[in-house]
Amino acid sequence: MKIAVLSGKGGAGKTFAAVNLAVAAGNAVYIDCDVEEPNGRIFLKPEIENEIPVDIKLPKFDADKCNGCRKCVEFCRFNALIYIKNRPDVFSEVCHSCGGCMLVCPENAISEENKNIGKVEIGHRRDIKVVTGVLNIGEASGVPVINAALRADIDYNRNIIVDCPPGSACSVVESISEVDYCILVAEPTAFGFHNFKMVYELATLLNKPCSVVINKMDEVYEPLESFCQEKNIPIVMRIPFNKGIAEIVSRGDVLVDKDNSYKQLFVNALREMVGETK
Repeated sequence: MKIAVLSGKGGAGKTFAAVNLAVAAGNAVYIDCDVEEPNGRIFLKPEIENEIPVDIKLPKFDADKCNGCRKCVEFCRFNALIYIKNRPDVFSEVCHSCGGCMLVCPENAISEENKNIGKVEIGHRRDIKVVTGVLNIGEASGVPVINAALRADIDYNRNIIVDCPPGSACSVVESISEVDYCILVAEPTAFGFHNFKMVYELATLLNKPCSVVINKMDEVYEPLESFCQEKNIPIVMRIPFNKGIAEIVSRGDVLVDKDNSYKQLFVNALREMVGETK
C-alpha cells in the first residue's frame, strides 16, 4: 500500500506523522518528497548506501547556426526563451525541459545540456528503506527530484510512506498522483483548518481516499471536527499538544520507538486505512 502524508501548511506535523507511521508499520519504505526541507532523515538517521544525481535538460544554443528566426521563442509556452542581443537565451528557472525548442529549430542550432539540480539519497534504518530527495539550494522547482525519489528502486511489496511537501502546489500533486491513500495532518486552529481544506480539496479532485490526523491538539476545534463529520472523513488519530512528545521530537528521536502506546495507535491507524481501501 502506498500512503501519502500531507498537510496544508508547514509545521503541522506532517513529517512527524510520516516517520512514526513508517517505523510503526515496520519493513516499510519511507520516501521524503519534501525536497526543499527533507527532515525525515533527522529522525530516521539512515545509513546512506547510494546517492543518485538528478539532472534536467536545458537548451544550448549554437550562435554560428542560429539565423534569428525566433521560432524557438514563439514555440515556448512557458516563456522560458528570449531573443536578445542577436542571440537566444534561456531562463533556466522557467524551462520545463520539454525539448520542443530543439525540435522546431530549422537550423538545428539547439542541443541539450545537463544541469544538476539535486540528488536522491538511498539508505536504511534497520528494516526501513529511506529514500530522500534533496533539491539544491536556489533551484526553482523540485518536481524532477520528487519524480526521481518516487522511482528510486522502490520495493512495491512493502508499505510505502510518502512524506509530501506542504501545501497544495504542483510538487504535492506529483507526490500523491500514484498513491492509494492520503493522510491529512491538521492543526486544530483557524489557520490550520483553512489550509487543511485546501489539501482535502486536492485529494478529492484526484479521487484519493483519505483520513485525518489531528496534531498538537490541546482542545477540540469544533469547525474541524464538524467538517470531517460532514464530509465523512475518518479521524484516525488525535495527538495531544504534549511536552513529553515535544521533548522526544526535539532530540531527533522517533516517538513510537519511545512509547509503545503510540506505536499501537499508529499501527491501528494503518490497519484502518488498509481496511478502507479493500
